[in-house]
Amino acid sequence: MRSPARRAGCALAGSAAPLVLSGGVHSTAAPPRTGRTLGVVAYGTFLALMAYTAPLASLPDIAADLGAGVSATSWIVASTSVGLAAALVPAGALGDDVGRRRVFAAGAALLAVSSALGAPAPDAWLLVAARVLQGVGAAAVLACGLALLGAAYPDGRARAAATAWWGASFGAGVALGPVLMALVQDGGSWRVTYVVLAVLSAVLALAAPALLAESTLGRRRGVDPVGALLLAGGLACLLTALTEGRLGWGRPAVVVLLAGAAVLLAGFALHQLRAGEPMIDLRGFRRPRLAAATIGAFVTGTGIIAITSYVPTLLQRGYGRDVLFSAVVLLAWSGPAAVSALGVRVLPERWSGPGRIAVGLVVVGAGIVVLSGLGAGSPTGRLVTGLIVAGIGTGAVTATLGREAVASVPPDQAGTGSGINNTSRYVGAALGVTLVAALVGGSGAELVSGWNVACWICAAWSAAGAVAVAALRPAA
Repeated sequence: MRSPARRAGCALAGSAAPLVLSGGVHSTAAPPRTGRTLGVVAYGTFLALMAYTAPLASLPDIAADLGAGVSATSWIVASTSVGLAAALVPAGALGDDVGRRRVFAAGAALLAVSSALGAPAPDAWLLVAARVLQGVGAAAVLACGLALLGAAYPDGRARAAATAWWGASFGAGVALGPVLMALVQDGGSWRVTYVVLAVLSAVLALAAPALLAESTLGRRRGVDPVGALLLAGGLACLLTALTEGRLGWGRPAVVVLLAGAAVLLAGFALHQLRAGEPMIDLRGFRRPRLAAATIGAFVTGTGIIAITSYVPTLLQRGYGRDVLFSAVVLLAWSGPAAVSALGVRVLPERWSGPGRIAVGLVVVGAGIVVLSGLGAGSPTGRLVTGLIVAGIGTGAVTATLGREAVASVPPDQAGTGSGINNTSRYVGAALGVTLVAALVGGSGAELVSGWNVACWICAAWSAAGAVAVAALRPAA
């Protein structure tokens, strides 16, 4: 019996018709290899998220091994987000122009090299540099991978099935990154995890050119280097300021970084409005689907991703649990998220994307509410229950965002649309983690009390996001 992924792939397999792009432009690429595309993209998404989440449960031990101070420890986690946020939109735009398969494979190769550089890192700052490069490589994989799926599955129902598997691989990567690190560390050194990631990423880099069909705009639009530099520089300054600001917002370096981010991002917006071939058509945000998907991704980052990033810290510093226990408990969120993402395939097509996102965010908020109200003797079962509920909502939102990211933009801008959506998620996560870090301080009872406040704020924020997205739902 064929698997659901195989059935989705077969829906368009063998079609020799060229892909029709906006403006009547035709792609000259070979017909999409749908089954192979889904498998390779899902595998790449899985690896990218594993690299992103791997240090979460083991951060205290990694910091101790490298002699990292407070600032360097914060950067070990934040560094991948900086690379992701800075590179997602430029990587997607580059893929639209020169070939999504080509940029996807290059990103996988960079992910392999940077992971190999992280394994022998003698100090925290070299590990941080390696993780920034991991973020850049993962950005190319995520942005162009989702665009490749959009090209391979132009039909609505087939695309929904494919992006459901993409959402499941997203959740699986989030789930298994910390578990892999905890298991490896328990039996030896955390460094082995980076060796494993390097090998798995090298396999992806070799498989992509052989198994993926190329997907391009069909005409050379030209890369916008000024726009790319302004956006990447602005987001890098913003995320650096958020990371450094945890040690004091009034420090001159933080003020300069925030000012630089404001100037660069404003310059990017003006440049895009005046450019003949903008990297991002800012007027496109008038479209309800694109606006809803962008808001949904941002709220997901600032809400549930920020909260779950601190679950290991809560368990280790608040309740004295070990690394492996913390990583396994986190599965209570990411496991249901992967299953829920697959379940989105069975929802009726008449349910709009914004409507699905709004309902998912309500479920996420309900789960975060259950996570609040912890005390010194609170059972782990309460935490697990909240994570399961939030995970169900997260999976539904993630899979829907995967579909909307490419469906809400013209076909020739699928890579850019994917980059916009994922950038919103990771910038949101950086802001959310900064807020949670400011509220969840100390250890023991103080940490648990701060956790409860952070949960209520993130739950309210998720509910507000659901209202905003629902308001953008098209009329029946």
